[in-house]
This record gives sequence, C-alpha cells and structure tokens, in this order.
Amino acid sequence: MTDSMLPKMLEAYRNKAVKIQAKRLTFLGVDGFDVYNPTAPFHYKGKNIICARVEKRDSEVSQAVFFHEIEKDVYRVMEEMKRYPLQDPSIAKVCGKYVLGGTEVFPHPTNPEWLNWHTAFYYGDTLENLERLTQGPLGMKDIRLVELLDKRIGIFTRPQGEKGGRGKIGFTVVDDFKSITPAILEEAPLLNMFVEEEWGGVNEAVLLPDGKIGVLGHIACFGPEKTRHYYPMAFIFSPEDMSFTPPVILAERRDLLAGESKRLDLEDVLFPGGLHLIGEQAILYVGVSDCEVQYFTIQNPFHAINNKACRKY
Repeated sequence: MTDSMLPKMLEAYRNKAVKIQAKRLTFLGVDGFDVYNPTAPFHYKGKNIICARVEKRDSEVSQAVFFHEIEKDVYRVMEEMKRYPLQDPSIAKVCGKYVLGGTEVFPHPTNPEWLNWHTAFYYGDTLENLERLTQGPLGMKDIRLVELLDKRIGIFTRPQGEKGGRGKIGFTVVDDFKSITPAILEEAPLLNMFVEEEWGGVNEAVLLPDGKIGVLGHIACFGPEKTRHYYPMAFIFSPEDMSFTPPVILAERRDLLAGESKRLDLEDVLFPGGLHLIGEQAILYVGVSDCEVQYFTIQNPFHAINNKACRKY
C-alpha cells in the first residue's frame, strides 16, 4: 500500500449511513477525575468488570482503575483492586494468565521538561495477584498480546521514529512469556498499512476459530492547526503470512453523543477500547475526546469482513 486508505475508508463508512445509538457510562468513586479509554467490560468472579484510564482534566498523570457494574451503565470503583500507574489499559487472557498492559510514563533522565514512556505489562492467575511481566521498547505504545491457535503468543507492536514514523503496526510471535523482550518487540516486521502522514495501532486482538486474528485498532491523522482525528477500525490478520483484509472504519466522532473534550485539539478523537462480540453483532466501547466513555452496537466486524480473503497490501 502506497496511497492513503483513510479517505476511501471514510467514504465507505459514510456511504453505509449507519445510525449509531450511543450511550454513556457513568463511573462512581472518582469524583473530580475523567474516566476514558476503557477496556470492554468482562465477567470476573460474578461481576461485570471494566478497567479504564482515570486522570484530572488538566493532567496526563493517569491510573488504570478497575470498576464493577452496580446497575445498567453505572460502574463503581473497586477499592479492593490495586491501581496501576498506566494510561490506556488493555486486558487479555493469554496462555491461562490475565495480562494487563498500558502506557507507563516517567521522567526523562536528563531533561526535567520532557517525559519518556513505554508499554508495561503485568500478569497473573487472577486480577488480584498481578506481577510485573516486562516492558516494551522506549517510546512504544499500543503493544497487544494474543494467544494463537498453536498456543504461542502473537504480539502487535507500534514503533515510532526512524522505523515507524508517527506510528505503524508491527507483528511478531514468541513461544512463551519469558521470550518477550524489548529487542524482540523492536525487531517485529511492519504491516504495510499507513502512509507517513498517518499513524495507528492495535487496541484489541481476538483469536478467530480459523486461526486468524480479529483486530480492533485505530487510524489517525492531523487536521488543520494540529487537531487530531482518530477513527476506530477493524481488520482480519493472518499470522502465518502477515496478510490482512482492508481495514474498515467502525464509527466517527460526529455520530456519537455530543460532549466535552480534554482539549480543543482532541474533540475528534475516538479511541477504541474493546469489543464485546455477540454473534452477528458487537458492542464497541470507546474513549471519547479523551474525557469520557461511550458505547454502541454495531455489526460484528469480523463476521462482516470474514468472507474477504486476506492478502498483502
């Protein structure tokens, strides 16, 4: 792929004229803080659990906090669960372990006005006993793990800079958790998906019955005056040969409920957290404008595009 797919992706999405009925989630126990960029809710020990990014409106100092549903669309903080100093948390069940990932931000070693970051991972048999697993390369966000059909671990990466520009998706496979190192992640081959003016990453990866991977991700670009435009997207990926179906956009900001934003340049940001798959349908949970969570029902994207053969782009 050498030309941007984003204009055609947007045109195809808008031509469908899909009517989105979005709803908001309410979070209790974190007064004065915004809650956004969540995981999809999941069932754990008799409760519906969600993990999300919690921070002040004027700050980037974040915690990944666990909440449980107390009534329809209302979640309360789980005080008994540890909070983690992470942005944009992800949860996956991989090789029998719960894996919590997120962006860990820390001071630059020589310039106090700068920050560094990497993706940090914790894992364990239960959510109550997570231990530090590893971290990714310096400056790399949006690393996601998925258990493959042969019980090995597939890893989506997102390098930036000399290798990845503004951010490109990579993929590699390791035999076990101990094999996950920053060097292995740095060396992951890239998918030929984004032009230099765009960036994107994987937000959630789902193993499909045929061994392919259903990918929920995002594609983004800058608009005038450096405003950011983020769109949730989905595609099916073949780990055997690094091929993938053409990605499709799942929603755009103007189709959701109007609301506030963290900053003016973040008004048009939808950051997909996770999909709850229900047969032919799916519920998509998104962080909206970097300050709240909304969700809505869509056609299961992996059913919708599964009849298209994966090929190189």
